[in-house]
Amino acid sequence: MTLGNHTIVTQFLLLGLSTDPHIQALLFVLFLEIYLLTLMGNLMMLLVIRADSHLHMPMFFFLSHLSLLDLCLSSVTVPKILKDLLSETKTISLRGCLAQGFFVLITAGTECFLLSAMAYDRYAAICHPLLYGQMMKKQLCVQLVWGSWGLASLNAFINTLLAANLDFCENHTISHYSCEVPSLFPLSCSDVSINLIVLLCSSLMHGFGTLLPIVFSYAHIVSTILSISSTSGRSKTFSTCSSHLTAVSFFFGSGFLRYLMPTSGSPLELIFSVQYGVVTPMVNPLIYSLRNKEVKAAVRRTLGKYMFTAFQTAENR
Repeated sequence: MTLGNHTIVTQFLLLGLSTDPHIQALLFVLFLEIYLLTLMGNLMMLLVIRADSHLHMPMFFFLSHLSLLDLCLSSVTVPKILKDLLSETKTISLRGCLAQGFFVLITAGTECFLLSAMAYDRYAAICHPLLYGQMMKKQLCVQLVWGSWGLASLNAFINTLLAANLDFCENHTISHYSCEVPSLFPLSCSDVSINLIVLLCSSLMHGFGTLLPIVFSYAHIVSTILSISSTSGRSKTFSTCSSHLTAVSFFFGSGFLRYLMPTSGSPLELIFSVQYGVVTPMVNPLIYSLRNKEVKAAVRRTLGKYMFTAFQTAENR
């Protein structure tokens, strides 16, 4: 299709992570292992939280949705990365590119809101333990989760719709391993100033709108912890929120830098994208299972129960 003297692009070429066949083979093995670990870790968290009645609490309700989001976020990009690492030509259609960018924005955006809701949960548990049941009612938890999905979907819809109205001429090479909305702007022959302003404003509103409640919650949490007289008491209280704080640092640090820095296809930009879109979904289950006593105990109980059931079934045969 042509527009004036320009050819309209309907397909993009992804440069990927490397053009060296040997490095691509190593990256394929690495990303395949990461994806399998992500699937196993997050599915295990979902199974354990659902199966163990001791974990039917607000914090683990949010954690189960975090595991679901990590599964979705990883599955939006990693299978395509694996396919491209085995292909000579790494192409994606315009519609496929917009769809991938849309789902990245939804899953990553929802995770921001969910981490913010989890910070409020930790604030209620540590600063107001006697009122925790009233502050974190099931209805509120459900509303926070659905609100997270709704606001992130609205943000993704607006930015993707604006990107869908752009024309792409001649240049069709994306200096990235996946299609994210900011990567499309340098390729457009349309005026992208509105797109840039909307993306910047929505990223700042989205980011600071979720980060400020986290900062507020942890400011009160730190104040409460410091008011505890015993060292062991302070350490025990802090351990209940250390997993969440680690997850927030991993996700927000790399996610903010990816969407606020200029799109250039630089190695640093690719590292930030891999960090929040590939590595974080893998390490979140490890963070919460290795640093949370309740989850570790639930994993042992669940594995013990399934092993006992399997042993009884084998005996009956």
